[in-house]
Order: sequence, then structure tokens, then C-alpha cells
Amino acid sequence: MVVLESLKGNFPRHGRIEWIGVRPRKHAAVIARLEVCAQVGAGLAGDHYGGASGARGITLMQSEHLAVMGALLGEPPLDPARLRRNLVVSGLNLAALQGRQFKVGEALLQGTGLCHPCARMEAILGPGGYNAMRGHGGLNARVLSGGLIRVGDVVAAC
Repeated sequence: MVVLESLKGNFPRHGRIEWIGVRPRKHAAVIARLEVCAQVGAGLAGDHYGGASGARGITLMQSEHLAVMGALLGEPPLDPARLRRNLVVSGLNLAALQGRQFKVGEALLQGTGLCHPCARMEAILGPGGYNAMRGHGGLNARVLSGGLIRVGDVVAAC
């Protein structure tokens, strides 16, 4: 009999960083970047969460969910900047990284929990935006070992 816990470490492939964004201030426009430095206890350089050491130092979003959320809103795939997350990842189920360590470029992160949408998504995405994003909000992570993260970098569970 296969033990469920052993299956949690099996991933069919690695993920890839598709987009990077930082929010310099709360409610400020998201700035897209080609690379960013992850800092231990501080999240991403240039992001307003950068001074915090909490479990939400970095937010990750599933690239494949951009089309789902767009469809739920009657729109094309959503621009990741509208969703205010830091990293957009393709090819890897982010929910499976909860509680796990994973490498992103040069950085080592740990998934700390799901990143649920806030009420602000209703204003940003329009009526029903909050509900369209529920279940698709992504993952929060903390930086265990800092380093450079670039668009195109591999995302791999440890």
C-alpha cells in the first residue's frame, strides 16, 4: 500500500517563473520586474512587505489560474499585476508546496499557507472578483535563504 505522505514529495516536473512583481507601497501600482532579490526575513527587495518578517514575505500565483479567473469574470486571462502577487509560476501545483521547502532561482523558500484574496479584489476585478479569485489566490512563502530570482528560473520542491 502506498503511503499518502510519500506521494506528497512526487512532482511530475519543475515549475517556471513567468512573471515577477513588487508593490513599493500598500495600494501602490505593481511594478513588473525581470529579476528581484529575495531576502531572509524580509521578502523581496523593493516590495512593501520587505520590512516584515512574517509568513507572507512572498506571494506566489499559479499561472494556469489566470485563465480560469478570467473566464469566471467573462474576461481573457488576467494580467498578474491586477492580482497583486509577487511571483507567477507555471507547471507546478503551488498548493502542493504548503509546508514544504522549495528552490526558486537562487533562493530557498518555504510555503507557509494559501494566499486568500482580500476584499480589495472586488474593487480591482469588479463585481464578483472576490469570488472568482477564491481557491485561486496562490501561496504565501517565507525566505529561508536569499538570492536572485529571475523570470524563467526553475521552481523545484526540495
